Amino acid sequence: MLLKASTCERLHYFRRSKVPAILHDRSTSQTSRVEQMWPSHRASHGSGTPVAQARVGSMGERHGNGGAGEGSSELLLERLLPPSAPATVAEIVSGFGLWERSEIPAARPRVMLNMVATADGRATLAGRSGPISGRADRQLFHGLRAAVDGVLVGAGTVRAERYGRMIPDGDRRRLRRDHGLSDEPLACIVSGRLALGDHLPLLAEPEARVALVTSSQASLPASGAQLDYVRAGHDGVLDLAAALAELRSRLDIASLLCEGGPHLARQLLGDGLVDELFLSISPRLVGGEPAGGEALRILAGAELDPPAELELLGVLSSESYLFLRYGVSA
Repeated sequence: MLLKASTCERLHYFRRSKVPAILHDRSTSQTSRVEQMWPSHRASHGSGTPVAQARVGSMGERHGNGGAGEGSSELLLERLLPPSAPATVAEIVSGFGLWERSEIPAARPRVMLNMVATADGRATLAGRSGPISGRADRQLFHGLRAAVDGVLVGAGTVRAERYGRMIPDGDRRRLRRDHGLSDEPLACIVSGRLALGDHLPLLAEPEARVALVTSSQASLPASGAQLDYVRAGHDGVLDLAAALAELRSRLDIASLLCEGGPHLARQLLGDGLVDELFLSISPRLVGGEPAGGEALRILAGAELDPPAELELLGVLSSESYLFLRYGVSA
Protein backbone atom coordinates (compact mmCIF):
# COMPACT_ATOMS: atom_id res chain seq x y z
CA MET A 1 0.00 0.00 0.00
CA LEU A 2 1.42 3.38 -1.01
CA LEU A 3 0.53 6.31 1.22
CA LYS A 4 1.24 9.84 0.06
CA ALA A 5 3.14 12.08 2.45
CA SER A 6 0.40 14.69 2.33
CA THR A 7 -2.12 12.09 3.46
CA CYS A 8 0.08 11.08 6.40
CA GLU A 9 0.51 14.70 7.45
CA ARG A 10 -3.18 15.45 7.14
CA LEU A 11 -4.17 12.44 9.22
CA HIS A 12 -1.46 12.99 11.81
CA TYR A 13 -2.90 16.42 12.55
CA PHE A 14 -6.48 15.37 11.90
CA ARG A 15 -8.87 17.64 13.79
CA ARG A 16 -11.82 18.61 11.67
CA SER A 17 -13.66 15.27 11.56
CA LYS A 18 -15.81 14.09 14.42
CA VAL A 19 -13.42 11.14 14.77
CA PRO A 20 -9.75 11.95 15.45
CA ALA A 21 -6.66 10.35 14.01
CA ILE A 22 -4.96 7.65 16.06
CA LEU A 23 -2.01 9.12 17.95
CA HIS A 24 -0.11 6.69 20.11
CA ASP A 25 3.03 8.40 21.42
CA ARG A 26 3.51 7.03 24.96
CA SER A 27 4.63 10.35 26.46
CA THR A 28 2.37 12.27 28.84
CA SER A 29 2.20 15.27 26.52
CA GLN A 30 1.04 13.14 23.61
CA THR A 31 -1.57 11.41 25.74
CA SER A 32 -2.88 14.85 26.67
CA ARG A 33 -3.05 15.79 23.00
CA VAL A 34 -5.05 12.66 22.20
CA GLU A 35 -7.55 13.43 24.97
CA GLN A 36 -7.94 17.00 23.72
CA MET A 37 -8.65 15.80 20.19
CA TRP A 38 -11.62 13.61 21.14
CA PRO A 39 -14.81 15.69 21.07
CA SER A 40 -16.59 15.56 24.40
CA HIS A 41 -19.66 13.76 23.07
CA ARG A 42 -17.68 10.74 21.78
CA ALA A 43 -16.85 8.69 24.79
CA SER A 44 -17.02 5.79 27.17
CA HIS A 45 -16.06 5.10 30.79
CA GLY A 46 -13.02 5.57 32.97
CA SER A 47 -9.66 7.24 32.63
CA GLY A 48 -7.61 8.00 29.53
CA THR A 49 -4.40 6.33 30.69
CA PRO A 50 -2.98 3.41 28.71
CA VAL A 51 -4.56 0.13 29.72
CA ALA A 52 -2.68 -2.72 31.34
CA GLN A 53 -1.92 -5.64 29.08
CA ALA A 54 -4.66 -8.14 29.81
CA ARG A 55 -4.01 -11.77 29.08
CA VAL A 56 -5.06 -12.38 25.51
CA GLY A 57 -6.78 -15.62 24.78
CA SER A 58 -7.43 -17.13 21.43
CA MET A 59 -9.68 -19.41 19.57
CA GLY A 60 -10.02 -20.78 16.10
CA GLU A 61 -13.03 -18.56 15.48
CA ARG A 62 -13.01 -14.77 15.27
CA HIS A 63 -16.23 -14.43 17.30
CA GLY A 64 -15.35 -17.15 19.80
CA ASN A 65 -14.67 -16.77 23.49
CA GLY A 66 -11.34 -15.17 24.37
CA GLY A 67 -9.66 -17.70 26.62
CA ALA A 68 -6.68 -19.97 26.44
CA GLY A 69 -5.00 -21.03 23.25
CA GLU A 70 -2.54 -18.65 21.65
CA GLY A 71 -0.48 -17.79 24.69
CA SER A 72 -0.42 -14.95 27.16
CA SER A 73 1.56 -12.28 25.28
CA GLU A 74 0.15 -9.74 22.88
CA LEU A 75 1.52 -9.25 19.41
CA LEU A 76 3.17 -5.98 18.43
CA LEU A 77 1.37 -4.41 15.49
CA GLU A 78 3.13 -2.11 13.05
CA ARG A 79 1.58 1.36 12.90
CA LEU A 80 1.83 2.47 9.30
CA LEU A 81 -0.51 5.44 9.40
CA PRO A 82 -0.01 7.67 11.26
CA PRO A 83 3.55 6.28 11.35
CA SER A 84 4.76 5.38 14.84
CA ALA A 85 6.52 2.66 16.82
CA PRO A 86 4.92 -0.79 16.99
CA ALA A 87 2.33 -1.18 19.73
CA THR A 88 0.25 -3.79 21.52
CA VAL A 89 -3.48 -4.09 21.06
CA ALA A 90 -3.98 -2.67 24.57
CA GLU A 91 -2.03 0.47 23.63
CA ILE A 92 -3.84 0.80 20.32
CA VAL A 93 -7.31 0.40 21.83
CA SER A 94 -6.42 2.92 24.53
CA GLY A 95 -5.68 5.47 21.81
CA PHE A 96 -9.20 5.10 20.40
CA GLY A 97 -10.61 6.88 23.47
CA LEU A 98 -13.02 4.08 24.34
CA TRP A 99 -12.29 4.21 28.06
CA GLU A 100 -13.46 7.83 28.41
CA ARG A 101 -17.07 8.83 28.93
CA SER A 102 -18.54 12.23 28.18
CA GLU A 103 -20.67 14.08 30.68
CA ILE A 104 -22.66 15.52 27.78
CA PRO A 105 -25.58 13.22 26.85
CA ALA A 106 -25.86 12.01 23.27
CA ALA A 107 -28.93 10.90 21.34
CA ARG A 108 -27.43 7.51 20.49
CA PRO A 109 -24.26 5.52 21.20
CA ARG A 110 -21.02 5.95 19.33
CA VAL A 111 -21.30 3.09 16.82
CA MET A 112 -18.28 1.24 15.46
CA LEU A 113 -18.52 -1.46 12.81
CA ASN A 114 -15.90 -4.22 12.98
CA MET A 115 -15.60 -6.50 9.93
CA VAL A 116 -13.09 -8.79 8.23
CA ALA A 117 -12.71 -9.62 4.55
CA THR A 118 -10.28 -11.45 2.30
CA ALA A 119 -8.20 -9.55 -0.24
CA ASP A 120 -10.80 -10.47 -2.87
CA GLY A 121 -13.70 -9.26 -0.73
CA ARG A 122 -15.11 -12.42 0.86
CA ALA A 123 -16.50 -11.88 4.37
CA THR A 124 -16.89 -15.58 5.16
CA LEU A 125 -15.54 -18.95 4.18
CA ALA A 126 -17.91 -21.91 4.52
CA GLY A 127 -20.38 -19.51 6.13
CA ARG A 128 -18.10 -18.32 8.96
CA SER A 129 -15.55 -15.56 9.47
CA GLY A 130 -13.16 -17.64 11.60
CA PRO A 131 -11.30 -19.28 8.68
CA ILE A 132 -10.23 -15.88 7.28
CA SER A 133 -9.17 -14.45 10.63
CA GLY A 134 -5.69 -14.48 12.19
CA ARG A 135 -3.95 -13.92 15.52
CA ALA A 136 -3.72 -10.14 15.38
CA ASP A 137 -7.27 -9.84 14.02
CA ARG A 138 -8.62 -11.89 16.91
CA GLN A 139 -6.64 -9.86 19.45
CA LEU A 140 -7.98 -6.60 18.02
CA PHE A 141 -11.48 -8.08 17.88
CA HIS A 142 -11.45 -8.96 21.58
CA GLY A 143 -9.53 -5.83 22.55
CA LEU A 144 -12.27 -3.66 21.03
CA ARG A 145 -15.01 -5.78 22.54
CA ALA A 146 -13.47 -5.46 26.01
CA ALA A 147 -13.61 -1.65 25.94
CA VAL A 148 -17.20 -0.95 24.88
CA ASP A 149 -20.54 -0.77 26.67
CA GLY A 150 -22.39 -2.97 24.22
CA VAL A 151 -21.90 -5.39 21.31
CA LEU A 152 -24.50 -5.30 18.53
CA VAL A 153 -24.89 -8.37 16.33
CA GLY A 154 -27.46 -9.82 13.97
CA ALA A 155 -29.31 -13.02 14.80
CA GLY A 156 -27.86 -14.83 11.77
CA THR A 157 -24.30 -14.13 12.92
CA VAL A 158 -25.11 -15.19 16.49
CA ARG A 159 -26.42 -18.52 15.17
CA ALA A 160 -23.66 -19.12 12.62
CA GLU A 161 -20.79 -18.20 14.93
CA ARG A 162 -22.33 -19.85 18.02
CA TYR A 163 -21.90 -16.82 20.25
CA GLY A 164 -21.07 -17.50 23.88
CA ARG A 165 -20.12 -15.30 26.82
CA MET A 166 -18.82 -11.89 25.75
CA ILE A 167 -15.82 -11.66 28.14
CA PRO A 168 -14.99 -15.07 29.65
CA ASP A 169 -11.44 -14.02 30.59
CA GLY A 170 -11.10 -12.88 34.21
CA ASP A 171 -8.24 -10.45 33.49
CA ARG A 172 -10.30 -8.63 30.90
CA ARG A 173 -13.26 -8.43 33.28
CA ARG A 174 -11.02 -6.92 35.96
CA LEU A 175 -9.67 -4.45 33.39
CA ARG A 176 -13.23 -3.37 32.64
CA ARG A 177 -14.04 -2.93 36.32
CA ASP A 178 -10.89 -0.84 36.76
CA HIS A 179 -12.28 1.54 34.13
CA GLY A 180 -15.76 1.74 35.65
CA LEU A 181 -17.42 -0.70 33.25
CA SER A 182 -19.59 -3.70 34.01
CA ASP A 183 -17.86 -7.09 33.84
CA GLU A 184 -19.11 -7.65 30.29
CA PRO A 185 -20.62 -5.56 27.52
CA LEU A 186 -24.33 -5.84 26.95
CA ALA A 187 -24.94 -8.33 24.12
CA CYS A 188 -27.49 -6.66 21.82
CA ILE A 189 -28.97 -9.18 19.39
CA VAL A 190 -30.97 -7.83 16.46
CA SER A 191 -33.77 -10.22 15.52
CA GLY A 192 -36.99 -9.17 13.85
CA ARG A 193 -38.81 -12.42 14.68
CA LEU A 194 -36.73 -13.57 17.69
CA ALA A 195 -35.72 -16.64 15.67
CA LEU A 196 -32.52 -17.53 17.50
CA GLY A 197 -32.75 -21.31 17.38
CA ASP A 198 -32.23 -23.75 20.20
CA HIS A 199 -29.25 -24.22 22.52
CA LEU A 200 -27.49 -20.94 21.78
CA PRO A 201 -24.53 -20.81 24.21
CA LEU A 202 -24.95 -17.08 24.91
CA LEU A 203 -28.55 -17.48 26.07
CA ALA A 204 -27.60 -20.36 28.35
CA GLU A 205 -24.87 -18.36 30.11
CA PRO A 206 -26.03 -17.19 33.60
CA GLU A 207 -23.53 -14.30 33.64
CA ALA A 208 -24.58 -12.96 30.24
CA ARG A 209 -26.57 -9.73 29.89
CA VAL A 210 -28.58 -9.79 26.66
CA ALA A 211 -30.84 -7.16 25.09
CA LEU A 212 -33.02 -8.45 22.27
CA VAL A 213 -33.54 -5.68 19.71
CA THR A 214 -36.72 -6.51 17.85
CA SER A 215 -39.93 -5.28 16.28
CA SER A 216 -41.76 -8.33 17.64
CA GLN A 217 -43.98 -8.31 20.73
CA ALA A 218 -43.11 -11.94 21.46
CA SER A 219 -40.71 -13.06 24.18
CA LEU A 220 -38.26 -15.93 24.44
CA PRO A 221 -38.69 -18.73 26.96
CA ALA A 222 -36.79 -18.23 30.20
CA SER A 223 -33.08 -19.04 29.86
CA GLY A 224 -29.89 -18.77 31.87
CA ALA A 225 -29.01 -15.30 30.54
CA GLN A 226 -30.42 -12.04 31.92
CA LEU A 227 -32.78 -10.91 29.16
CA ASP A 228 -34.09 -7.46 28.33
CA TYR A 229 -36.06 -6.30 25.29
CA VAL A 230 -35.69 -3.21 23.12
CA ARG A 231 -38.85 -3.16 21.04
CA ALA A 232 -38.70 -0.59 18.27
CA GLY A 233 -40.59 -0.80 15.01
CA HIS A 234 -43.63 0.02 12.95
CA ASP A 235 -45.78 -2.54 11.12
CA GLY A 236 -43.25 -5.28 11.82
CA VAL A 237 -40.29 -3.26 10.47
CA LEU A 238 -37.45 -2.67 12.93
CA ASP A 239 -36.52 0.97 13.55
CA LEU A 240 -32.79 0.81 14.29
CA ALA A 241 -32.47 4.52 15.02
CA ALA A 242 -35.16 4.29 17.71
CA ALA A 243 -33.57 1.13 19.09
CA LEU A 244 -30.15 2.78 19.41
CA ALA A 245 -31.74 5.80 21.09
CA GLU A 246 -33.33 3.51 23.68
CA LEU A 247 -30.05 1.66 24.23
CA ARG A 248 -28.47 5.03 25.02
CA SER A 249 -31.21 6.53 27.16
CA ARG A 250 -32.55 3.52 29.08
CA LEU A 251 -29.63 1.10 29.17
CA ASP A 252 -26.80 3.68 29.30
CA ILE A 253 -24.93 2.31 26.27
CA ALA A 254 -22.51 5.05 25.20
CA SER A 255 -20.28 2.96 22.92
CA LEU A 256 -21.56 0.16 20.71
CA LEU A 257 -19.46 -2.25 18.64
CA CYS A 258 -21.30 -3.91 15.76
CA GLU A 259 -19.82 -7.28 14.77
CA GLY A 260 -22.09 -7.87 11.77
CA GLY A 261 -23.39 -9.59 9.88
CA PRO A 262 -23.36 -7.99 6.46
CA HIS A 263 -27.14 -7.35 6.34
CA LEU A 264 -27.13 -5.53 9.68
CA ALA A 265 -24.00 -3.59 8.66
CA ARG A 266 -25.70 -2.42 5.48
CA GLN A 267 -28.84 -1.35 7.36
CA LEU A 268 -26.86 0.66 9.90
CA LEU A 269 -24.89 2.41 7.17
CA GLY A 270 -28.02 3.06 5.14
CA ASP A 271 -29.63 4.70 8.16
CA GLY A 272 -26.56 6.86 8.83
CA LEU A 273 -25.90 5.19 12.19
CA VAL A 274 -22.21 4.25 11.87
CA ASP A 275 -19.40 6.52 13.08
CA GLU A 276 -16.34 4.34 12.45
CA LEU A 277 -15.38 1.24 10.48
CA PHE A 278 -12.65 -1.18 11.55
CA LEU A 279 -11.85 -3.39 8.57
CA SER A 280 -9.37 -6.27 8.73
CA ILE A 281 -7.99 -7.37 5.35
CA SER A 282 -7.04 -11.04 5.40
CA PRO A 283 -4.09 -12.03 3.16
CA ARG A 284 -6.13 -14.69 1.38
CA LEU A 285 -7.75 -15.10 -2.01
CA VAL A 286 -10.79 -17.35 -1.96
CA GLY A 287 -12.71 -16.89 -5.21
CA GLY A 288 -15.71 -19.03 -6.05
CA GLU A 289 -19.39 -18.58 -5.47
CA PRO A 290 -21.41 -20.66 -2.98
CA ALA A 291 -24.15 -22.94 -4.31
CA GLY A 292 -26.80 -20.69 -2.78
CA GLY A 293 -25.77 -17.58 -4.73
CA GLU A 294 -23.35 -14.68 -4.49
CA ALA A 295 -20.66 -14.84 -1.80
CA LEU A 296 -21.14 -12.53 1.16
CA ARG A 297 -19.15 -9.32 1.32
CA ILE A 298 -19.01 -7.05 4.38
CA LEU A 299 -22.29 -5.46 3.19
CA ALA A 300 -25.29 -7.39 1.89
CA GLY A 301 -28.57 -6.11 0.52
CA ALA A 302 -29.56 -3.16 -1.62
CA GLU A 303 -26.94 -0.79 -2.97
CA LEU A 304 -26.30 2.24 -0.75
CA ASP A 305 -27.60 5.38 -2.42
CA PRO A 306 -25.66 7.56 -2.00
CA PRO A 307 -22.59 5.50 -1.12
CA ALA A 308 -21.19 5.95 2.38
CA GLU A 309 -18.13 8.21 2.36
CA LEU A 310 -15.08 7.03 4.32
CA GLU A 311 -12.01 8.88 5.56
CA LEU A 312 -8.91 6.84 6.35
CA LEU A 313 -7.77 7.45 9.94
CA GLY A 314 -5.25 4.71 10.57
CA VAL A 315 -3.48 1.63 9.18
CA LEU A 316 -1.98 -1.21 11.19
CA SER A 317 -0.21 -4.34 9.96
CA SER A 318 0.73 -7.77 11.35
CA GLU A 319 1.63 -11.04 9.65
CA SER A 320 0.52 -9.69 6.25
CA TYR A 321 -2.88 -8.62 7.59
CA LEU A 322 -3.89 -4.97 7.19
CA PHE A 323 -6.14 -3.27 9.71
CA LEU A 324 -7.87 -0.14 8.42
CA ARG A 325 -9.72 2.40 10.55
CA TYR A 326 -12.13 4.75 8.78
CA GLY A 327 -14.33 7.60 9.87
CA VAL A 328 -17.79 7.30 8.29
CA SER A 329 -19.63 10.38 7.06
CA ALA A 330 -23.34 10.53 7.90
